[in-house]
Amino acid sequence: MPATGSTGPLSVLIVEDEVMIRMLLAGMLEELGHSVVGEAGHVDEALALVNSGLKFDVAILDLNLDGKTAEPIAKAVEARGLKFLFATGYGASGLPGPFKGRTFLQKPFAAATLAQALAALQDGS
Repeated sequence: MPATGSTGPLSVLIVEDEVMIRMLLAGMLEELGHSVVGEAGHVDEALALVNSGLKFDVAILDLNLDGKTAEPIAKAVEARGLKFLFATGYGASGLPGPFKGRTFLQKPFAAATLAQALAALQDGS
């Protein structure tokens, strides 16, 4: 089933420290017609992927990676002119200052919520 409201399939980088959540997210993305092109569970690993020139359309970043913030990853993704969204259980109030008001996923989330967030990100909202 293609992603509702999107302009087409996306290539996605997943950054999530919990392996089971990463697997569930990858499954949801594939079910929505997107492809996972990279996965990381730690800040350094994610930064290495982003800085390697890996081609992706959007990154989904768990905000808290084993006690470290994903903010440096978000900045690196933005520096490449690419889009990202945070996945967090902290809600909008937990987003780092420079990223307040951005599209994010409130954990736990369903595939329909993921599709809506990706569509909003593509629409620039």
